[in-house]
Amino acid sequence: MQNLAFVIVTLLAALAISRCNAAATVRMQLTHADAGRGLAARELMQRMALRSKARAARRLSSSASAPVSPGTYDNGVPTTEYLVHLAIGTPPQPVQLTLDTGSDLIWTQCQPCPACFDQALPYFDPSTSSTLSLTSCDSTLCQGLPVASCGSPKFWPNQTCVYTYSYGDKSVTTGFLEVDKFTFVGAGASVPGVAFGCGLFNNGVFKSNETGIAGFGRGPLSLPSQLKVGNFSHCFTAVNGLKPSTVLLDLPADLYKSGRGAVQSTPLIQNPANPTFYYLSLKGITVGSTRLPVPESEFALKNGTGGTIIDSGTAMTSLPTRVYRLVRDAFAAQVKLPVVSGNTTDPYFCLSAPLRAKPYVPKLVLHFEGATMDLPRENYVFEVEDAGSSILCLAIIEGGEVTTIGNFQQQNMHVLYDLQNSKLSFVPAQCDKL
Repeated sequence: MQNLAFVIVTLLAALAISRCNAAATVRMQLTHADAGRGLAARELMQRMALRSKARAARRLSSSASAPVSPGTYDNGVPTTEYLVHLAIGTPPQPVQLTLDTGSDLIWTQCQPCPACFDQALPYFDPSTSSTLSLTSCDSTLCQGLPVASCGSPKFWPNQTCVYTYSYGDKSVTTGFLEVDKFTFVGAGASVPGVAFGCGLFNNGVFKSNETGIAGFGRGPLSLPSQLKVGNFSHCFTAVNGLKPSTVLLDLPADLYKSGRGAVQSTPLIQNPANPTFYYLSLKGITVGSTRLPVPESEFALKNGTGGTIIDSGTAMTSLPTRVYRLVRDAFAAQVKLPVVSGNTTDPYFCLSAPLRAKPYVPKLVLHFEGATMDLPRENYVFEVEDAGSSILCLAIIEGGEVTTIGNFQQQNMHVLYDLQNSKLSFVPAQCDKL
């Protein structure tokens, strides 16, 4: 893939072998799946909306033991949002993995790969790594998988942990659970003893040039959990630019406080029915000066369903139908421009504006428990030129019963997942300068 600037720009020190307390910040750079493709704004936004809708639909069809996948998409269009580059083994073999806060397992395709999807990089070859070891089926790591078994001597090494990890879109990976050294390429520093899936039978539609997935969810097999870090964060640059974004693991407080405003914090909510996702307590929405007449129950968990999540793998924020329509109508009433036919701008709600004008738009504020997310203009509207006029579109889409805060709304915002204190914090930031 062009313009994949996957490097780590800083690593303060190597992590201890026990990984009990990560003593340094691990900094990784991300590239958006559509970066460097020269897409027009309209095409870029349509691709992001369709990916978001597909991901939401798969979430509805998935069970608690089948987290959401990066997505399916036809005609060679990327299926995910962000890719992170690192290496596994000794000597290091490069992999590029989807960053996914909606799943836990880290996995990559492995030799001999009898049933795998195409990828640009060579398949990881476990036979050439001097630091690789297999995981036994009675180990704690193996027991943490939704579906795992002991390897049969006829097909697998005896007593080896064989996993099957499925996703809501029917994608599946099956292979060995292995342990090896992970190298963060830019600084050459490494973390030994990380468990990951060595996928031999991988079925699904993967079109983002990924070799697998890096789970950043709340389960024991995710990368943050295995490194035993107290927090991780991401800072997404503008999606229509070429500058890479950043992920930080175990960042120091003074770095986080370098944002461009007051740090806001809200509790992370646990959902026993789907423990992987990061749920938030959303209380309400303001458009302009109007707090919308939406009861808090519209955003709340109800017996394990509904609720509000923040998700790196979803591009556009989606709202339940009734809430979305209230936001749309309030936006239209305050902007006071002609509505563009939905047939030409679907799934976005758009208004027609004079060419090269910058019409007034009302502020959009999300009210969380203990925190307020005041979105800047570029994080909830986009503008394109069409037939001699401008089109102003609301970058929020209608979704299902789950409210999802997407990464478009998080551009140039440093978002910290404080795992130790079970809270999410955020602050405006210039992400390319982080």
